[in-house]
Amino acid sequence: MIKEMTPLSMSEATEYIDKSCETDVKGFVKKFVKIKPKDAKELKEKLEKLELMKMKEEQIIKIVDLMPENSEDLNKIFVDVNLNEEEIKKVLETIKEIK
Repeated sequence: MIKEMTPLSMSEATEYIDKSCETDVKGFVKKFVKIKPKDAKELKEKLEKLELMKMKEEQIIKIVDLMPENSEDLNKIFVDVNLNEEEIKKVLETIKEIK
C-alpha cells in the first residue's frame, strides 16, 4: 500500500533497498549513483533553501541524480522553465559545495 508519494534521489533510494534484495538491483542502482545518500540529502536541503520559485521538488531530485556541471546540463532538467543566469549560478555553486 502506498501511503505517501515523495520523490527520492537514486542515492536516497539505496537506503531503502533491502539487504535481502537481489544484488542485481543494488548493482544497477549503484552504477548511476554519483554521491553518497548523506550528501544527497544535504544537497537536496540546500537546493530547497535557495527557494527558487521555478524549481519543483522533482527537478531538485533530478539535479541530485544527475549532478550537472554547467548551465547547459542544468537547463536540460528545466524543460518547461527557463532559469536566469543568477539562478543557474546559485544552483551550480550549491552543487560544487557538495562535490
